[in-house]
Amino acid sequence: MTRNSFATSLEELSHDVLMMGNLVENVISSAMKSLEERDLKLAEKVLADDDIVDNFQLEIEDKCLTMLALQQPMAGDLRTIGTALKIVTDLERIADHAVDIAEVTIKLSDEPLVKPLVDIPKMAKLAREMLRDSIIAYTNKDLKMAQSLAVKEKEVDQLYRLVYEDLLHLMQKDQKNISQGINLLLVALSLERVADHVTNLGEWTIYLASGKRKDLNDDNLVDME
Repeated sequence: MTRNSFATSLEELSHDVLMMGNLVENVISSAMKSLEERDLKLAEKVLADDDIVDNFQLEIEDKCLTMLALQQPMAGDLRTIGTALKIVTDLERIADHAVDIAEVTIKLSDEPLVKPLVDIPKMAKLAREMLRDSIIAYTNKDLKMAQSLAVKEKEVDQLYRLVYEDLLHLMQKDQKNISQGINLLLVALSLERVADHVTNLGEWTIYLASGKRKDLNDDNLVDME
């Protein structure tokens, strides 16, 4: 593999990660839409799309390993390859959480909701915005945008606590609400974990752009110019 072809492969790798990120964003969006609209066909599509995400991850991993085997990457190139490997792992896990949400849609398909969905869709909106921003930050190696993910991640955590307390109250009030309450808690927990994984994406983008590791959950994180 010549240096020019290696550079082309690196560009293709970044493009593949971008495409996988866009796919996962669509999967998360579809999962939540399936729950809000009680759309079983859309929920089943999420399950099928997860297989596509899994295959995408394997293809990207194979490309990374091939580049490592056929070329001796310099430090910056190693970061590009290593970051891609880490990011696709988090993206695959985000898709797994979308599957969890779609499975709740299927379980609750014949049940009226114990209460209207309010804070869970807010969590989903924030998580999708975070994912979109993380993809843009990765594409542009935008340090400030990557860092800004920490703010929305805290908002998602706050909403999760509200959902948890609200559903716990409903389950304590009437045992008939327990089964559905647990399933809706699973949705909220899945979205909270999506936000956690997206924060990881931001941390890997910072590493890609700067060569430095930053914990975005660290309140003492210093702004990076």
